[in-house]
Amino acid sequence: MTEDLDAVLSERRILLSLAYRMTGTLADAEDIVQETYVRWYRLGADERAGIENVGGWLTRTASRIALDVLGSARRRRERYIGQWLPEPVSADLFAGTAPATGGSVTAGALAADPLERVTLDDAISTALLIVLEAMTPAERVAFVLHDVFGMPFAEISDIVGRSPAAVRQLAASGRRHVRESRTSLVPRADHDAAVRAFRAASQTGDIDQLMRVLAPDVQLRSDGGGVVNAAPNVVAGADRVARFLLGIGAKDPELVSDEQPLGDGLGLVIRVGETPMGVMSFHVEGGLITDVWIMLNPAKLTVWLPTPSGAIPNR
Repeated sequence: MTEDLDAVLSERRILLSLAYRMTGTLADAEDIVQETYVRWYRLGADERAGIENVGGWLTRTASRIALDVLGSARRRRERYIGQWLPEPVSADLFAGTAPATGGSVTAGALAADPLERVTLDDAISTALLIVLEAMTPAERVAFVLHDVFGMPFAEISDIVGRSPAAVRQLAASGRRHVRESRTSLVPRADHDAAVRAFRAASQTGDIDQLMRVLAPDVQLRSDGGGVVNAAPNVVAGADRVARFLLGIGAKDPELVSDEQPLGDGLGLVIRVGETPMGVMSFHVEGGLITDVWIMLNPAKLTVWLPTPSGAIPNR
């Protein structure tokens, strides 16, 4: 019994990794994992003994629950105050996880077009998670399970209640969303150099220097969740974005920024003392920042509170 319990609980990190990519928030992901375990322990002893691949059963169950959660999450976000952004997490939060399905970790990397390559690292980027939000729940589940986690269409078919051919079309539709949203893939070193230049320019307070690292059509989005002040709409254009950012620093000179590897590349964690106040993620093209995403909602910053090294916080 102890060995069975250990085997089930050992899948938690993998399930959380999967559910986060499905939903874009750790809170929803942890709800999915908790419900998955509830369903496991509701099974009779004989039923559990008859399951040969525990990890596969847990993954399929979590995916079905995620499909339901995505439907209700979409309705919740229609009532969300201000702009909704996925929860930013550190690049290594799910380090060491691998698909419980036995599929390839980089199944999407088999695509001929480099713009269609999706890896586990890509799938925690704010840029990709925003694209996933534009998909239907079934498209998102099919895309994440197949293109990110390498699950065969036949297995996904049972999860979403569609034929394998229909699932193939769902994944293709999701892949099309990704392809249409990606104009270029930037080497991580180029991304990080642009972010460091942005940070240095922000610290000087010189608007001209800051504008030189921003693309002319740069867009800034911020998520305060109706709890803290945030821009209610997109801030567009280098001049407006630069003024907005410098205005934040002028209002609160105690704010400091620390570099932090995120899913998109280097990002910035904004703190007052030890308290995280926000996380900034970026998209870079041609050496210039084209998108700035600022998470300010305290409910989506709990992962940045001090925790033991490498731990995934439990809510």
